[in-house]
Amino acid sequence: MDATTEDRLLDGRVMLRQPARGYRAGLDAALLAATCDAKAGERVLEAGCGAGGALLAAAVRRPATRFTGIERDPAALRLARENIALNGLDDRVEAVEGDVAVRFSGLGLEPFDAAFSNPPFFDDAGALRGPAPERRAAWMADDGLAAWIGFLSKAVREGGTITLIHRADRLADILALLGDKSGSVQIRPVHPFADEPAKRVIVRAIKTGKAPLKLLPPLVLHDRGGEKHRPEVEAILRGEAALPWG
Repeated sequence: MDATTEDRLLDGRVMLRQPARGYRAGLDAALLAATCDAKAGERVLEAGCGAGGALLAAAVRRPATRFTGIERDPAALRLARENIALNGLDDRVEAVEGDVAVRFSGLGLEPFDAAFSNPPFFDDAGALRGPAPERRAAWMADDGLAAWIGFLSKAVREGGTITLIHRADRLADILALLGDKSGSVQIRPVHPFADEPAKRVIVRAIKTGKAPLKLLPPLVLHDRGGEKHRPEVEAILRGEAALPWG
């Protein structure tokens, strides 16, 4: 991870140094950050924060909230810490070493008010033609999706929120893994085009929540023959709009 680029997020409000090759923060991280609605004084955790793309974007969106990123890769963790300092957010954002395969209690942290994550999309090496070595850790969940959702569930207090973005075809697995300890589930499908199936889902659950499941209106990224993204998506990417919950 020696070669890095310096990129701007949220219409220039976030400066992000990230690997020139390997995992780079993109649309999924931007959408995940836009879902964060933590209140002033609350504490939010991101599991697998990488270089800090979603973590920093969420922190800039929620200026009165404290954030902690967990990352197991030493090079990514180093970049995350550099980016926190680069953006002058040391007073309320931190990145610490940690692995979702290890119990949350082993980190010595108090439960958070909210936790979010963009877990690796694959946990079966046979389901993916091997990514480049420098991208494998971001694409392959060595301990499976169960480890990520289990970690997020333990990381929040009762009544805390758990939010993740993942492949739409894993929705049934996500709901099963959330189990009966988390409820009040809300699901927002993300479609590339209005006439194509969703490729992503953003799922939020509340620990010990009891409200019925809600399927929210979809987010459609592109119009046929239009600009790169629909105007409402561009507004999210620029930080001018959030992605609210029902």
